[in-house]
Amino acid sequence: MKKAQFVTAAFLASTLSMVSAADIVGKITLKGKTPEETPLPLDAMCAATRQDKPTTRFYLVDASGGLADAFVYIKEGLAGKKFDPPKEPVVLDQVGCEYVPYVLGAQVGQQILVKNSDPVGHNVHPTPFVAGNKEQNKFQFAKAPPLTFVFDKPEMFLRFKCDIHGWMFAYVSVMEHPYFAVSGKDGTFKIANVPPGKYVIEVSHRKAKAPIMTKEITVDGKDQKADFTLEVPPPAK
Repeated sequence: MKKAQFVTAAFLASTLSMVSAADIVGKITLKGKTPEETPLPLDAMCAATRQDKPTTRFYLVDASGGLADAFVYIKEGLAGKKFDPPKEPVVLDQVGCEYVPYVLGAQVGQQILVKNSDPVGHNVHPTPFVAGNKEQNKFQFAKAPPLTFVFDKPEMFLRFKCDIHGWMFAYVSVMEHPYFAVSGKDGTFKIANVPPGKYVIEVSHRKAKAPIMTKEITVDGKDQKADFTLEVPPPAK
């Protein structure tokens, strides 16, 4: 009987913990006039894969000012906690001689599968700066099976590039925990299933900045909102 009571109590505690988890949601808004994006210098083979005229993707902003491709994550509040990498990989594809998505997140130790959906070959060349993350350079034939990459250290905006097509870049932020998100086309984001606690949330974008890049959030079982406004920096003198 005591054993049954212990199991029930443990189950209730686990259930209560799951119920108490909540989401951190918000929107990233951009202020300021963005510089004009530059057309990509596609070669003939890559141009044949496109019906549009692609440009750089430094600032992707919708009509309401929502900024895509901002990386939002818990910066403080998880000290001492360990998180196993997910069994499911994240996927980075090459479509129309561009990396898709442009910005994504992964956990330390999580597989990153790089596909090539193009009818042309690419070389996949991650160029980490953090010691312990291995630089690699692998050729991938057209429609070839995915390549697998794993990184052992956290690193913001770890760059993937293609040396054959010099305009092809993607940026993977590698985190020690699963509490991060990338803002969508309308600037919104959701960090899901955050356990109760006090946290510091940070937003990071490769180009846009702001005086305030962090916010303190207390998660207590209810969804919490964290909006950020970033700005286009002034032109370099």
